[in-house]
Amino acid sequence: MNIVIYTKSGCPNCTTAKALLNSKGIGYLSHDIESNQLAADGLRYRAPNARQMPAIFINDQFVGGLAGLQAALKELGL
Repeated sequence: MNIVIYTKSGCPNCTTAKALLNSKGIGYLSHDIESNQLAADGLRYRAPNARQMPAIFINDQFVGGLAGLQAALKELGL
């Protein structure tokens, strides 16, 4: 499973999403859109309608934010 999380500093949902994945032993790649312009541009390209952080992709499919991640993990039985 390939998980990518776009985050920004001071984002409690970003912290919670990463903690959730860590608690389940699920690896992920995290990109801070405030410190990495290439990541910010990539997010705008991949999910132009994303308006909140985190923005999470599982296997290149946009699942949304924290609630989307929780729903996707539940659906996957994780």
